[in-house]
Amino acid sequence: MTTPAHETVDVVVVGGGGAGLAAAIEAARFGCDVVLLEKNPTLGGTTIRSVGSITASCTPQQRALGIKDDPQAHFEDMALFADNRGLADQDNLELRRLLAEHSPDMVEWLMQMGVVFLDAMPEPPHRVPRMHNVLPHARSYIQHLSRRARQLGVQIRCGAQVESLLRENARVVGVALSAGGARITARRGVILATGDYSASAEIKSLFVPAEIAAVEGINPTSTGDGQALVREAGGVIVNGAVMSGPELRFVAPPAGNLFERIPPARPIALAIRWCMRHLPGWMLRPVLMNFVTTNLAPSPALFKHGAILVNQEGQRFVDERDAPERAVPRQTGRNAFILMDQQIAETFSAWPNFISTAPGVAYAYLADYRRNRRDIYHEAPTIAGLAAKLGVPADALERTVAEYNAQLADGMKPLRSAPFCALGPVRSWVVFTDGGARISTRCEVLDAAGAPIGGLYAVGSAGQGGVLLEGHGHHLGWAFVSGRIAGRAAALGADPWPDAALAARRATAPPISPG
Repeated sequence: MTTPAHETVDVVVVGGGGAGLAAAIEAARFGCDVVLLEKNPTLGGTTIRSVGSITASCTPQQRALGIKDDPQAHFEDMALFADNRGLADQDNLELRRLLAEHSPDMVEWLMQMGVVFLDAMPEPPHRVPRMHNVLPHARSYIQHLSRRARQLGVQIRCGAQVESLLRENARVVGVALSAGGARITARRGVILATGDYSASAEIKSLFVPAEIAAVEGINPTSTGDGQALVREAGGVIVNGAVMSGPELRFVAPPAGNLFERIPPARPIALAIRWCMRHLPGWMLRPVLMNFVTTNLAPSPALFKHGAILVNQEGQRFVDERDAPERAVPRQTGRNAFILMDQQIAETFSAWPNFISTAPGVAYAYLADYRRNRRDIYHEAPTIAGLAAKLGVPADALERTVAEYNAQLADGMKPLRSAPFCALGPVRSWVVFTDGGARISTRCEVLDAAGAPIGGLYAVGSAGQGGVLLEGHGHHLGWAFVSGRIAGRAAALGADPWPDAALAARRATAPPISPG
């Protein structure tokens, strides 16, 4: 769609993932003329790349299972995840409470638009099952939310890159686009929903050492556009050094997988949910694993049991037990292969030794990769034969294995029993960054003194505000919750949420201790 050289609307939303669509829907629902700008050719952002789980309390799925839960308990349990990483003192408790208290309504809001979830599933240290997996996959969010946005009259424009913010005095009044000099004035506000900066070495280098900043982002379009605009407007990025990664992950299938190509229509999702509730596990597992064995992370336990990493030259290049994720990006092609023998392969065929955790089905074992990821599973009766399948020099790989076996480090096991297998390529990625604009509980961007920058809001990863979103399902939950709050705040210009029900729930909730 062509953007006029200069136009005026009520609200401009920058970013077309889950957070941006949620903001656009709420602003439009309250009568605003809304334009949503997405720099990529299609909508989706990081939302469409996610597993799709949302963690929430007091949901219909929990009630159907007889689970008693409360946002206060959810709020408390989130601290346990932060404690596990030693980050508890960096958390924004005000925003954490905002997420916990709005999550129940957010799940039902998504369901009203046609999104289908599987039953609530456990994820310790949550004290009760709270993880809700979308069906059939994360594209469901984008399809249902974009359809609702269009029904409400939101103008969605893809391929529209915002270059800068328009300002009058201290207030943000619109955006300038990079193509054609187009300018859009926003009467009520600009909402930044541009995701994180995992793919921006420049922004990462502001917070972490250059070696880590140089590691690629798993979503190459997560370039921190919103964070750059926030800093330009006088805002502050909070928790800039907190990120998931660098970590090793398997490359995605070259052409996606069968499950991802299932249309996210509601009748299909309901049929899949029926099957998942009623068919035996042995029948479902191959189908589910086809969905989740994509960019999963290999367990470090592989290396503790003797698996080694080799590069495209067939050489071992690191002690696999000492931060291999930092060494892989320095190899040819920035990737490596995990090599093991039959003894290690058998070890990782059953609990408690798994290749990867797999949200929604718990764990993926070697047989799951052999069946569902033939593109990265390689096996041969000899090291030379395995080298041929990997495309690495046979003599170099044979020499590497021989030298490894001859000079075993303490605790490592030799690679001698055939057949031999390898998984890969694996690459090192920064999966997401948690640095976002400092914001108010209305998702207004705050300046260095803590005062709102008029007309500017930030949501999702761009407006994370210091809240720690550890565990599955909290980043996506924050995207929708913060998007809805900002959309309403921009539209109403006052308290965005008649929260008498939330206040009453908080007042009557008994104190709950983690357990």
